[in-house]
Amino acid sequence: MNNKIKNLSNISETLKKNNIKIYKSLGQNFLFDLNLTDKIVRNSKSNASTIIEIGPGPGGLTRSILKIKSGVVFTIDKDLQSAKMLNDLKQIYKHRLNIIIDDALNYPIWKLGNAPRQVIANLPYNVGTKMLINWLKHIRNFDLLTLMFQKEVADRIIAKPGSKNYGRLSILTNWLTQSTKLFDIPGKAFIPRPKVTSTVIQLKPLSKPIYDVSFKSLEKLTHLAFSQRRKMIQTSLKNIDGRKILEELDISPQLRPQDLSIIEFCKIARKSYDLNS
Repeated sequence: MNNKIKNLSNISETLKKNNIKIYKSLGQNFLFDLNLTDKIVRNSKSNASTIIEIGPGPGGLTRSILKIKSGVVFTIDKDLQSAKMLNDLKQIYKHRLNIIIDDALNYPIWKLGNAPRQVIANLPYNVGTKMLINWLKHIRNFDLLTLMFQKEVADRIIAKPGSKNYGRLSILTNWLTQSTKLFDIPGKAFIPRPKVTSTVIQLKPLSKPIYDVSFKSLEKLTHLAFSQRRKMIQTSLKNIDGRKILEELDISPQLRPQDLSIIEFCKIARKSYDLNS
């Protein structure tokens, strides 16, 4: 099978022979360096029986997944051209490769195939964070997520308290997973070439959240707190009687939102919303 992959057209030729139009509106930047796609997959250390890829494009990362992994692969792409671009791979991996034409932002990928599941994906720049938030709500359905974002977003996901990048995305992600940066990928590795650097990160779901609070409450609180991140936390939370709650929890009301730990946010969220619902 791998010899057949070697004989396939390269990514640039695949785009050309299928007369593929690249849509900026879909956040499409195709990774064509197969050494890099191999590196991403080899760093996805999971023996999941189901592997899910978002936005496969001409199939560079898909080739590496099929070559290195042994599980059943599901690709999901909103672009109707996807099936045409992956047709050669489908002819080789008839039963292992499943091509879904749909909007991954609204698709319940956590139900695909059999557990354990992992996601390996170069996410569209324009909706990558929205996808991540959706998947975090169902994180127990995944064994591992290896995801590529633009570097600025990746830095926000893995940020620690006290960092300028620390915020809502950092808290929701690291409340439920252990996040790790793997490596950066320069713009020259993509077609078309983006103006930004990309970063591959890995999210390993925790056996349980680091604190018992509802997703809805923590999402609501972090949105409120970081809408005014330069102000003191008591000011950001004034609409929910924040000063009183902070004093009850022995959290300084003079702190800025980025100075609070994830557990402190969880405690505030639980007291503000969960215990009052």
